[in-house]
Amino acid sequence: MSSPNFRDLSAGSKSLVLIEFVCFASALLLSLYLNNLLNFVTFDIESIALNILFIHAIVFALVVQLSSLAMGLYNSKLRENFRGVVRRLLVSVAIGFFIVSLINPFYGSGSLAIELLAISSLISLIIASGVRYLTLQIDFFGFNKRNVLVLGAGERASIIEKRMRRDVDRQGFFMHGFVIMNGDTENGIVNENRITLTSSLVNYALEHQIDEIVVANDERRGNLPVDELFACKIRGVEVTEILDFIERETGQIAVNLIYPSWVIYSNGFASANHLRNTLDWIFNATMGFFLFLLTWPVMLITAVLIKLDEGIKAPIFYSQERVGLDGQAFSILKFRSMRIDAEKNGAQMASENDDRTTKIGKFIRKYRVDELPQIYNVMRGDMGFVGPRPERPEFVQQLIKNIPYYNERHNVKPGLTGWAQLKYPYGATEEDSLEKLKYDLYYIKHRSFLLDLLILIRTVEIVLFGKGR
Repeated sequence: MSSPNFRDLSAGSKSLVLIEFVCFASALLLSLYLNNLLNFVTFDIESIALNILFIHAIVFALVVQLSSLAMGLYNSKLRENFRGVVRRLLVSVAIGFFIVSLINPFYGSGSLAIELLAISSLISLIIASGVRYLTLQIDFFGFNKRNVLVLGAGERASIIEKRMRRDVDRQGFFMHGFVIMNGDTENGIVNENRITLTSSLVNYALEHQIDEIVVANDERRGNLPVDELFACKIRGVEVTEILDFIERETGQIAVNLIYPSWVIYSNGFASANHLRNTLDWIFNATMGFFLFLLTWPVMLITAVLIKLDEGIKAPIFYSQERVGLDGQAFSILKFRSMRIDAEKNGAQMASENDDRTTKIGKFIRKYRVDELPQIYNVMRGDMGFVGPRPERPEFVQQLIKNIPYYNERHNVKPGLTGWAQLKYPYGATEEDSLEKLKYDLYYIKHRSFLLDLLILIRTVEIVLFGKGR
């Protein structure tokens, strides 16, 4: 998967998108029908052509769905209760109503009464909430999941058991079981279904309607049933390498499983899009300029609050050396969120509930306001909007020694936000850095405009709901 697109979604996700599209479009048409019956808004519907009304419904549905995407409502691993989902739906519909209201005058004589758009939004919220309640209570979208068989039950296969042990991690597939293979280590699969084949792999796969076989045995030399895998392949059973399976299902690259030939035959971690690389600074600097125009009042208020909180002589900004593209060092600029003496004992990694954080610092970190001065770094060309977060040289030097492929994250410019920031919380240990690297390498390998756009939209969700990491 090079970039997120509709055909790569699971059957359940596609179904939810299509069902809600019909719901939102129907809500607008239903409001027009009810008004025609009850006449609670003075509006002559007969003056508007039928095709224009359908265009209104389609535009309304698309706008609300884009707002829902920004609120994370189509994130397959959204961990919210029903109340949290309704809150996000409320914000989505409100944003959709606002945008549609701005578009409405452009229809000219075919424009709708603003009251009808408000009623449509209310009906949309009620219908969508009902659909979401049913999806939370009943697994409507479990159909068409892939039936997966893993070839191997040792240490490599156990990564699947550890990484994807919850139902929310397996929304796209059913785990049929793990086939015990010669050479597998004993400290492997513990709680999953372990299978000892008594017939050929082909017969077993066909008999149990297996859709995909994941190759994950520990010792492949002389133990891999190549002929049987080929026979499965030509019969329509997909055969996937465990690294590609984990990458596809979790959005990260299992660094501890990487072997050189996989890197050679994959598309690698270096960017080959020369046009994008050339236009990168122009795009980021332009976005940075417009973001500055939008956020300078917020930055001014933040500066005043820092002064009021810690005294008139307290510094507002904090400059720190970080490692950027190709390992080059640069100075990053942030609003100071920690005490002045925060590093009197030397450099330390930030943690989620860091006791060095000031009162104002906790707030601006939660809503990512402390990152806004880095617009300056973006306009200078040190950073982009999306990319791996830059680390300090003191930490990078040690991490490169201890974590394989860590230096590959410096193949692209660092960013204000990134895939790892969306997927993983603050990391204060080397193990956390390894986990974040898995997401950073996934981003570098699949870097595209659509993925960048997805990350930016998800970052808006984090800022609005105060989930800064």
